[in-house]
Formats: sequence, structure tokens, C-alpha cells
Amino acid sequence: MKKSVLSAALGALALGVAFSAPAMAADVSACLITKTDTNPFFVKMKEGATAKAKELGVTLKSYAGKIDGDSESQVAAIESCIADGAKGILITASDTKGIVPSVKKARDAGLLVIALDTPLDPADAADATFATDNLLAGKLIGQWAKETLGDKAKDAKVGFLDLTPSQPTVDVLRDQGFMMGFGIDTKDPNKIGDENDPRIVGHDVTNGNEEGGRKAMENLLQKDPSINVIHTINEPAAVGAYQALKAVGMEKNVLIVSVDGGCPGVKSVKEGVIGATSQQYPLLMASLGIEAIKKFADSGEKPKPTEGKSFFDTGVSLVTDKPVPGLKSIDTKEGTAKCWG
Repeated sequence: MKKSVLSAALGALALGVAFSAPAMAADVSACLITKTDTNPFFVKMKEGATAKAKELGVTLKSYAGKIDGDSESQVAAIESCIADGAKGILITASDTKGIVPSVKKARDAGLLVIALDTPLDPADAADATFATDNLLAGKLIGQWAKETLGDKAKDAKVGFLDLTPSQPTVDVLRDQGFMMGFGIDTKDPNKIGDENDPRIVGHDVTNGNEEGGRKAMENLLQKDPSINVIHTINEPAAVGAYQALKAVGMEKNVLIVSVDGGCPGVKSVKEGVIGATSQQYPLLMASLGIEAIKKFADSGEKPKPTEGKSFFDTGVSLVTDKPVPGLKSIDTKEGTAKCWG
């Protein structure tokens, strides 16, 4: 029955039949496309989008890749959203370059496309980006690690547990931000792995999950067992890294920093598994995204970026129970009050 009603509505549109504004508003639909549906970050994002869609009377369909890096499923989801007549798409892209032609197709079809958390490459391939300042998130934990180590930072052995081989923008920004904060020359700021600082042991990918973090940490330990600083793309990868270190009795010798600020991650900071993390706010990203799609459906108005930035900044906070002078942070008690997942 629903399919026949939709077909009739689409047929009427094709014939140029005009609907009244209230009827159009009642039929606003949106899509949320995340990298996975298991990572707590994306679970919370879906919760935020679902709640706001219900509040505003927007029909929401959610899609996700099988794993972080599964771009094919995201391409298929965009095709479904176009075919369903959605008014807008919220997407956290796994392949920020490869997804661009599909995004263009959606925009050409009249959909508003908003990148959440992960900017597309180029960023203006989407109509807007609602995200953490991922470069700043990386800088905060990089600076914290540097100040925590003090004079030992100049002789540190640093490893990077990244996301996927395609180097999505969120991965690049956090990596480069960490290096800037730690005092490492980034070389090409748009690329991971071209640095020549002798302190860098290497990079490995994790797919953003615990098992990937464990394996990547094991690989880096084989390269250099004296490694003592680890930057991780997110907290699940950080937990995996800790497990690998604990298995060889090195968990107290390595400083782990991360980005996310989920409740499990903040707990890991409290327990000393992670030294510091940069907390971001996925529920806010998604709920603001739904609001923007509804506004676009009602008025045609597109969202604007935060003043002075190329994206809408949804905020970031450094969370640690071991603050350092000159660097603003919140403790795990406040981080827990603001966490998600």
C-alpha cells in the first residue's frame, strides 16, 4: 500500500502537479548514511537523527556500511535515497574522494547533502559539513602528549593507528593535527605517511575497531618494541592497542591518546588505558543535520558554516585526569556528563 501511494505521488510530481506547502512539509524524508552501525559514535549519531526527525515530522531512513571503509554500500544507499525521493542526505563517508560522484548525482537531483564528522574531498562536494574540528582535536591530544612527556618528547618513539588505506579526511586531519601539537613536521598536510621525523615508528590501519587496533599495535611493536607514544584514530582502536600492549607487559610503558569522547572511551581515560581523548558530539551533528534538511525542504535555505571556518563546528573538548599547564581540558567527571554511547 505504501509503495502504491508513493508511486502515485511521484507520478503526480512528474506531471507537474503542485502540492500545497503543508502537504510537502508532511512528506519530508531524509537519509542517514554512516560508516557502520556498530561503532558507538555512529549509534549515537543515529539516535540523534532519529529523535530530531520524530520531533520535526521527518521520515528518516538509515543506512550503514558493513565495516568502516565499505564505500560500496554507501554508494548503493545514496542511489536508494535518490530513488525514494528523499529531500536530503546526512553522510559520514568511508571513502571521501570515491563517494564524490555519487554525492554530485544526489545534489543534481535536488537533494541537500550534508557531510557529518568527515569532510568530503573536496569539502565543497557536499552542500555543508557539520563536524568536530578534527585538526584541532588532533592538536589537543598531540600537545597534551608532548607536554606530558616533557623533555622525553624529543626522543619519543611514536606510532599511528589510522583508519583505512584510502586516508579519509577525518583520518588525515587527526593525524596531521596530532603531529602539529607534538612538534612533528607534517610535510604534505593532506597526506599520511610522508613524514621523515626519526621519532615516527610507522603507521598502520585499524578500520576503527578493537581487533584492528590490536593487530596494528602488534605490527608496530614488531617494527620497534621501544615505541612509547600511540595516536589512535578513535577509542575502539585505542582499546585494541592497549590489549596488545598488555599481552606483552608493555601497557604501562606507552602513552595512548585518541579522539571520540564516548562513554566507554572516557571510562578508559579514567582507568588509565587512554591518557587523553578529544571529545566530540555526534548526537548534535546529526540532530542539527535533520533540522537543516527540514529547513531546506520548507524554504530552500541551505546551512551556513561557522563564522571564520569552512564548516559548521560542533565543538571539541580535551578530556584527561592529568591536565598540563596552558592547555584547557575537562576531567573524566565532566567528560562522563557529556559523553555518549
